[in-house]
Amino acid sequence: MTKTDWDILIASTCLKLLLFPAYRSTDFEVHRNWLAITHSLPISKWYYDTTSEWTLDYPPFFAYFEKLLSIPAYFVDPRIVDLNNLNYDSWSVIAYQRTTVIVTELVLGAAVLKFIRGAENPAMQRIISASLFLHPGFLIVDHIHFQYNGFMFGILLWSILMARNDRKLASGFLFAVLLNFKHIYLYLAPAYFIYLLRSYCLSPSYTLLPGRFLSLANVVILTFLASLGPFLLMGQLPQLLSRLFPFTRGLNHAYWAPNVWALVTALDRVLLKVVSRGQLAGIAVNEFGVASTSRGLVGDTVFAVLPTVKPIHTFAITVAFQTIYMGKLWMNTSYKSFVTALTLCGFTSYMFGWHVHEKAILLVLVPLSLLAAEDNEYFRTFEIASVAGIFSLFPLLFTPAETLTKIIYSVLWVIFVLRPIHRQVYQFPRSFPFVVIDVLERLYLACFPLLQIFVTVFPLLTKRTTPVDGTSDHADAADTGVSALKFLPLMVTSVYCAIGLVWAFIRLSVIYLARQD
Repeated sequence: MTKTDWDILIASTCLKLLLFPAYRSTDFEVHRNWLAITHSLPISKWYYDTTSEWTLDYPPFFAYFEKLLSIPAYFVDPRIVDLNNLNYDSWSVIAYQRTTVIVTELVLGAAVLKFIRGAENPAMQRIISASLFLHPGFLIVDHIHFQYNGFMFGILLWSILMARNDRKLASGFLFAVLLNFKHIYLYLAPAYFIYLLRSYCLSPSYTLLPGRFLSLANVVILTFLASLGPFLLMGQLPQLLSRLFPFTRGLNHAYWAPNVWALVTALDRVLLKVVSRGQLAGIAVNEFGVASTSRGLVGDTVFAVLPTVKPIHTFAITVAFQTIYMGKLWMNTSYKSFVTALTLCGFTSYMFGWHVHEKAILLVLVPLSLLAAEDNEYFRTFEIASVAGIFSLFPLLFTPAETLTKIIYSVLWVIFVLRPIHRQVYQFPRSFPFVVIDVLERLYLACFPLLQIFVTVFPLLTKRTTPVDGTSDHADAADTGVSALKFLPLMVTSVYCAIGLVWAFIRLSVIYLARQD
């Protein structure tokens, strides 16, 4: 580590320590309860316990991770791991859990430092590595809202690093480990499967290499056995799977993640207004859609005018797009091709998946960061996705005390990350259509300060009352007259960010499929 690296680590750690008293979401109690479950109960009861509503629903490696963290937690304060001590929020548990996030995030820090070694442009890679360690998404989601994404994305980046260094068996092993920490990374699995099969298990002439294939298969199988083995022996695999994959949730989360379905849902709400005013005749209205209040929070999302989307539809669309990208990856297994395909796998799942959380945008922004300095096209895609993706996380922090923190930190990140890369790779468009696109993209990005002013000022003008849990149901409000204004800022945020992210998805898809590199 250089002096600059140490300065970044010390400064970021100090900031994270200052954020200890900041807002905490219900995820904080979720993880405290998981500490209590794994500490107080035998392993046979981990995935059956219902003492709290926040039941254990991550794969076993994360449960083992919580078990490990529960040991020092007991010595810090035994009440932290008391299973019946629900919603415990003393300073001891706050300081302990937030400290564990800071410490485990060093896995990410070590990975991004390693990326600098062997990089074609070490100076630019240092900026990208710093941007990942200091990413506003991790500050918002982990250090304020509360999760362990930095730790798990650290494992992902170590796996990608092994692929860059041509250590593909190690790359596959680390990804298998990651899947057993959090199953959301299944979104990225097709890219790993095709990449490792084609580049490691097959010769250039497509001949199977049995030794390599068996080595990779054994590593993956043994990793899953280490994770799932105890539950398999106890006959608890069906119960574990039911916790990991609850398909009873609706298409959208309470706050619409800014993807294709956010735009479709917003369109349905607009059409409902138009139809209800008699401006369009002969269009049937689904009364269940009009009365739908869950909008993805519990149960299915039902559209009032447009055809209702089912899980099988989202699955089919996701698989169709990923199949196209995997075809390109099969023909070109270079490191750059792999990272781009990996990003597109995550992007496709985010765009078309069922009940997508806004936090899942990190599955796109993290691997996309590794491509940011490739050229102007990759950078502009990264720029749009980053600004829209980070802004889409702002509603997670709805309390006034964190407003300045999230805005100032994100603006500083944009200045110190995007501007240096822009100066390095930007090229003025060579044709009039691309000049128009460039101007429209700049205009889109320039409107984000106006959007922030709107979402800040509008609630004050309408005397908006913030819900206790910080989440709101856009669509339910859209059907209730005056109260519709109460949820307008959230809906505008999700729709505007969705426009940018959908465009970035199209951009990256065209770049990947049209190029030969």
